[in-house]
Amino acid sequence: MDTGVPREPASTGLPVYTSESQQGQEDEHDAQVEQPLMPSTCRSWWYRCYDGLLRFALQSLSLGPLPRHMAFIMDGNRRWSRMTGVRVHQGHYMGFEALKRVLDLCLSLRRIDVVTVYAFALDNFRREQAEVDALMELARTRLLELSSNSELVRKFSVRIRVVGRRALLPPAVQETAQSVEEATKDHTGPTLNICMPYASQDEICAAATQAVQKGPLTEASLAEHLMVPCDIPIDVLVRTSHVSRLSDFLLWQCNEHTQMHFVDQYWPRFGVRDLIPILLAYQRAHVH
Repeated sequence: MDTGVPREPASTGLPVYTSESQQGQEDEHDAQVEQPLMPSTCRSWWYRCYDGLLRFALQSLSLGPLPRHMAFIMDGNRRWSRMTGVRVHQGHYMGFEALKRVLDLCLSLRRIDVVTVYAFALDNFRREQAEVDALMELARTRLLELSSNSELVRKFSVRIRVVGRRALLPPAVQETAQSVEEATKDHTGPTLNICMPYASQDEICAAATQAVQKGPLTEASLAEHLMVPCDIPIDVLVRTSHVSRLSDFLLWQCNEHTQMHFVDQYWPRFGVRDLIPILLAYQRAHVH
């Protein structure tokens, strides 16, 4: 008899059960057909209950201390694509869906003021041109979606900033980045910093160059010219996909109090049950 093996659909982050024999067939043939071990109505009821319990647990955390600034290295889109047998551009699309999901979870707690995400590194321009072009088009369309049609942005009055070497972006993406910032500049809610194309060493060098043009170079004068401000320190930094490095992200902004979490989950699957342990760890460290 086959024993159920949990798998997770990227859209919900909740477990779907398939048999071990079928799992082997999926690995061999990259098939995406799932054989449920319970009727669809029962499965739907179970998912709703499970998701509701997780969200209740998340909201319960709002009774304790919460980080004001969370940062995410959204890693694992391509590996998730290979694992599931879909095209790379579909993995990047699901990564954007994960960003909306995680942003909704964080902002629903009402006390997180800044979310900073690593969307595109300067080094990513070295990838195959077809992938870079697809990423740029995805960035353009999703930024446009955030600026004009996003219920999430309206709900939380999110202010969006696109930070990095924007001159390296295609003109259409630059124009869209400008428009999304203009459309949300008067919003009074949390800030979403989208870092693209970004590298921390590049940011620090540019800030130092600007600082020395105005006077002596000091820690304070350099910080004034950073793309990602230091006025709200980074409390929690999360990297997905079981990779334990910062990859030139927010090296100046991280400090001795920043909690770093390197989680196994691929970014397209990251959700509420991955976020809860991270917030619990923060609360344990800040309960006096």
